[in-house]
Amino acid sequence: MKKRIGPYPHVRIEGGGQSVVSQAGGVLLAQTIRKTGLDAAISSALAPWRKARAVHDPGKILLDVALAVALGGDCLADVGMLRAEPAVFGPVASDPTVSRLIDTLAAAGPRALTAIRSARAEVREHVWKLAGASSPDAAGQVTVDLDGVLVLAHSDKHDAAATWKKTYGHHPLMGFVDHGRGGTGEPVAALLRPGNAGSNTASDHISATQLALSQMPKRYRRGRSTLIRTDSAGGTHEFVAWLAKRGRWLSYSVGMTITDTIHQAVLKVPASAWTPAIEPGGEVRDGAWVAELDGDALKGWPRGMRLIVRKERPHPGAQLRFTDADGMRLTCFATNTTDSPIAALELRQRQRARAEDRIRAARATGLRNLPLHETAQNRIWLEIVQLALDLLAWMPMLALTGKPRLWEPRRLRLRLFSAAAQHVTTARRRHLRFGRHWPWTDVITTAIQRLDALPNPG
Repeated sequence: MKKRIGPYPHVRIEGGGQSVVSQAGGVLLAQTIRKTGLDAAISSALAPWRKARAVHDPGKILLDVALAVALGGDCLADVGMLRAEPAVFGPVASDPTVSRLIDTLAAAGPRALTAIRSARAEVREHVWKLAGASSPDAAGQVTVDLDGVLVLAHSDKHDAAATWKKTYGHHPLMGFVDHGRGGTGEPVAALLRPGNAGSNTASDHISATQLALSQMPKRYRRGRSTLIRTDSAGGTHEFVAWLAKRGRWLSYSVGMTITDTIHQAVLKVPASAWTPAIEPGGEVRDGAWVAELDGDALKGWPRGMRLIVRKERPHPGAQLRFTDADGMRLTCFATNTTDSPIAALELRQRQRARAEDRIRAARATGLRNLPLHETAQNRIWLEIVQLALDLLAWMPMLALTGKPRLWEPRRLRLRLFSAAAQHVTTARRRHLRFGRHWPWTDVITTAIQRLDALPNPG
């Protein structure tokens, strides 16, 4: 008897297998598209670009690319993984057809971008209604986080330039709806910018905010129920003044740079004015305090703006800055919210760090690089990335519960989407049978059941 060598069994490899579907878990995303009505909305939006007697619908082509990106693809050609499984994903256009559509939409410029964005906004409102208590507006306020992200380029692409980190590429400004501790987030703005675009360019923050608001259901485009949150890159006079003019429409919470004026104001705050900072559960944060500044620190800023500063003991070995005081690390932010304690407002601003999780998910979903050469083409690519991220946010929101609801794209792909299944046709109906031994088969089948139970759109 031949002895086995090594810890892994030797398996004979053959081609020619039948009735096996790879990436079968991607049916979760396909069913999300159907149940949310995204397919009909995108097809209707891109109808002006469908040529007479065309075999493939432009909306289906664009969604196929978004599906491929959601499943882990990072270029247009990765749509081939869907083309290999027509039983699950239907007919998929050829690579040249996909490329021609992207070129056509890029040539259409803002008209095509507006069409895609309008369709996404329409479907987003429907999805939030379907999600009910799981939707990001369940608590009565929607938080939009704005943040920049560096996307490296390894070739001379249009508008690629040296970045502030001494790298080379692009510097998009993104906006994400924060789903809070109970979920992930969904993209609502993506402003493509050259690599040398400034982090604190007010006009870009204004444009990104306008894009984000246009993605909101109409009731959130005005009123204090929408919070715009940024890091210190948004703490410019022009951007804060623009937000303040819409004070009856929007709430804001933006980070501020510790200037000499703010530093001197902090030194004048009496010890009795400092309030202990708190953690998400409401417990007091040891070694951290918050206070509100007034007087000279507010001169030149819009009326109604509040300036709140936090001081904390630095971690052992941490290097302090010149603007820190008495051995304490200082951070500061501005807000126009008046009906909450300053400790709660500071905690809310600190939770902006979740935007870094959204950016990490975006990098893992088509934003690691911009695969096309022209800026107009990469603007379409950014819309595809946002469609993919929408699907990766909407599917868990509608179909998953517990810990799987919090899984990021990489984990969803590894555990759910990559699962293979047997394709069986009985009584003229198609079935996908996932392996009993796969640890997450129950998660997949339960999620499909929840999606099937949703009402059909229209």
